[in-house]
Amino acid sequence: MVSLSTWFRYLGHKLEYSVSLSWKSYTRGQISDIELRDSVWKYVFQGKLTYLHWNKGEEMAPVIGGQGGTLLVRKIPAADPTRVFVGDVVVLKDPEKSDNYLVRRLAAIEGYEMASTDKKDEPFVLEKDQCWVLADNGNLKPKEANDSRTFGPVSMTNIVGRAIYCLRTAVDHGPVQNSHFSVRKDSPVLEVELDVDEMVKNHKA
Repeated sequence: MVSLSTWFRYLGHKLEYSVSLSWKSYTRGQISDIELRDSVWKYVFQGKLTYLHWNKGEEMAPVIGGQGGTLLVRKIPAADPTRVFVGDVVVLKDPEKSDNYLVRRLAAIEGYEMASTDKKDEPFVLEKDQCWVLADNGNLKPKEANDSRTFGPVSMTNIVGRAIYCLRTAVDHGPVQNSHFSVRKDSPVLEVELDVDEMVKNHKA
């Protein structure tokens, strides 16, 4: 049973998400002043903070099994250094295929100096709103891993969510290891919205 304090924290996250999403629509001219308030309350009472995402491939093993995994993903309406943190497993739009999504670990954000193991490559600093993402599987070569070592820095706007729970099989599942900041922020969301039976039902493996 979910405690009252967890519900309050969860509702606080829902309100923050609803305001962020509605304000984003407002600044883009998609909704009017009057619709802004209605939009906020609509997301608070009707929307969920998570969705299910199927991911396959060896890139994120062992966090996600090589045969694939169903992820519970927390939605992030506007990714910035106050919402996603180094160490998080994020879902992002593939910078090379706009209709595809990748799951990678956030390795660096704006202001980080990046240095290559190849001495021929000059170090560089990630610019504002840029980030660097890497695959977890250290056995893969950079091209096989398909991460920032091949396609370079990625815009933070490409990030759409953070994986908070992974179901590899019906008997092998658990929380995703993210930064301690995110684990704390996501705990009420996980407690309220996690439905393992629903994840098993939607699992493709």
